[in-house]
Amino acid sequence: MWKRHLKEFAGIVIGTALMAISYQMFLIPNKIAAGGISGLAIILFHLYSLPVGLTVFAGNIPLFILAWRYRGWKFVANSLAGTLLLPLMLEFFVFVPLLTSDLLLASVFGGIGLGAGLGIVFRSHGSTGGTALIAQLVNHLWGWKSGYSLIGADLAIVVAAGFIFGAEVALFALLSLFVSSKVIDLVQEGFSFSKTVLIISDEKEALAAGILEELGRGATFLDGRGAYSGVEKGIIFCVVSQSQVTRLKDLVLETDPQAFIIFSNAGEVLGEGFSPHELQNK
Repeated sequence: MWKRHLKEFAGIVIGTALMAISYQMFLIPNKIAAGGISGLAIILFHLYSLPVGLTVFAGNIPLFILAWRYRGWKFVANSLAGTLLLPLMLEFFVFVPLLTSDLLLASVFGGIGLGAGLGIVFRSHGSTGGTALIAQLVNHLWGWKSGYSLIGADLAIVVAAGFIFGAEVALFALLSLFVSSKVIDLVQEGFSFSKTVLIISDEKEALAAGILEELGRGATFLDGRGAYSGVEKGIIFCVVSQSQVTRLKDLVLETDPQAFIIFSNAGEVLGEGFSPHELQNK
């Protein structure tokens, strides 16, 4: 139990540190306010020289009070570590120099670093508060969808930055926000190169035997029926590594040239033969 908590805390520390470095190296000096309480802090830093870390911390206090008031202590407990660590990291890494003044490079690489850090925090069951808390509170109080509320809160910060710093900077902030969201998904889903495969064939038994023996992979039979013909169809579901795709194609074509094959990318695969299950709830 304590090892899991220690691992999660270490992940939150690493994630918030990466976020802070990205802010200091790319986003803050270039006035790229890519949404969130941190984006508001960047605006206030350039207008009134308020420390970004202090503004992030102060901005989250009323949100935590409201969250505790309406959702209870358990709701905010998982967000506490990340919300406290991010402003500390922002102030700790103020010495990090500006790497580039090119707004395109700053928005892209700042978004990558920000998304990677936040993705690590999320994988460690943490949060950094901010607009995510706003979205969840709005959903609880007025029933608005959290996704819409989150987008709305972030866009409000970007629009405000556009009025203050100019439309061009706001567009780069939107780009950074988009990049960070994609990187968050990539970090949470994993860097897997596996393929999920659906095979529709009348030779499902022979194909399954070949998958088991030649590829060393498991397979699952699914029941299917043709929508037009009404004929029962054999369907095999399996997961293979990228290096096994060609061998699987050859196996299927040799066994049943009329088979229908669908390959899809698998973001992350947990289980025997792939990545081990993480102990999430023990």
